Amino acid sequence: MKEEKLNRIIGRWDLTAIAINTIIGAGIFGLPSKVFEKIGSWSLLAYIFCAVVIGLIVLCFAEVSSRFQRTGGMYLYAKESFGSVVGFETGWLYWLVRVATFAANCNLMLAYLSFFIPSADQGYLRIVLILLTVSAFASINIVGVKQSVLITNIFTIGKILPLLVFVFVGVFFIEPKNFSFGEMPNYESFSTAALLLIYAYVGFEAAVIPAGETKKPQSDMPFALLTALIFSATLFFLIQLVAIGTFAPNLSTSERPLADAAANFMGYFGAAFIAIGAIISILGNLNGGFLTASRLPFAMAVENELPEIFAKTHEKFKTPYISIILTASVVLFLTIQSSFISAVAMATITRLLVYATTCLSLLIFRYRNRVGNQNSETSKSTFKAPFGILVSVLSIVLIFYLLSNIKFEEIRNLFVFAIVGLVVYLANLVFRKI
Repeated sequence: MKEEKLNRIIGRWDLTAIAINTIIGAGIFGLPSKVFEKIGSWSLLAYIFCAVVIGLIVLCFAEVSSRFQRTGGMYLYAKESFGSVVGFETGWLYWLVRVATFAANCNLMLAYLSFFIPSADQGYLRIVLILLTVSAFASINIVGVKQSVLITNIFTIGKILPLLVFVFVGVFFIEPKNFSFGEMPNYESFSTAALLLIYAYVGFEAAVIPAGETKKPQSDMPFALLTALIFSATLFFLIQLVAIGTFAPNLSTSERPLADAAANFMGYFGAAFIAIGAIISILGNLNGGFLTASRLPFAMAVENELPEIFAKTHEKFKTPYISIILTASVVLFLTIQSSFISAVAMATITRLLVYATTCLSLLIFRYRNRVGNQNSETSKSTFKAPFGILVSVLSIVLIFYLLSNIKFEEIRNLFVFAIVGLVVYLANLVFRKI
């Protein structure tokens, strides 16, 4: 089996670093101002609400992921639960999520880089920097997963330090008068802000994709997911608290909210420190995201749902190099063509639908266990979510609450992506029979 050609070298803390890197990426450096603009100081409540929603979803992922040892994540879960067509669409849409996320985060990184190089996010220089960034991560991932994981671990430390400094220095400069809790935001405003803010919390699921390159995926996945979420959610709330307390009401108009807030209480060098931290953070996120995105076409090809060429591994480096090259090509095009906010909307909506399939999978697997209709691979979970059925149902309800205010254009785009995926799936079936 082609899966066996991959090297299992990702350990428990490596996996945790991947999860933290893909959660703490670009969102927390760009969204504090966007969500404050929509609902003001009530954004603190939105952070707590989103942490609860994602916490329920993470519990579902922790249990479902503990049943699998192969590469693929949500794609495999959906395939085993609902069959090949739903599995393929889940994998296809999630691959689009990852490339859209890379595009959003890369664009925000250039916005922070413009703090030092004013034209970094404009014109030809922007295109050159995007090309260099994508090429670098593609090369790292082709050379080997060990190198990619090492860089992820380094970036994890590099990104957390400036955020902790921002919180622990900024807390002494908070002005209580900057907080205003007047009339509560209406349903539409709060749900729209929460949907936007969800982007700051998502990314944890990237850790479950490279299970085939993880030493002990069934025990290490739940630990990594829960540890990463608890740490990130706590840090996010404190960051928003400091950002509002030191920079409101100007926070709502900032494109680099953390750097601009830091400038208020640490001066230019403090702002520069945060900007450097943002760039390091986003680079780490890009590396972790690229690692997982590039494994999805490989996993789908291993399952005979994409052309076999994408399942090829490099003879020397043992990496899915064709899948990596495909992902890099799409990422490059989408990053050049999109902006931060436009890519965020597409990635968040699609990701929530993919999450729903995993939450439903928990119900399916538990039902099969109860009636004794389960294959040997997925029959046992090493982690059991407390009140799992209730958690699954609540997760699905909250996901559709968050999606209740999406725009028609966004539904249309998602439908188009799904149709294109179905065409690819059917074309592959036809060519395999020829």
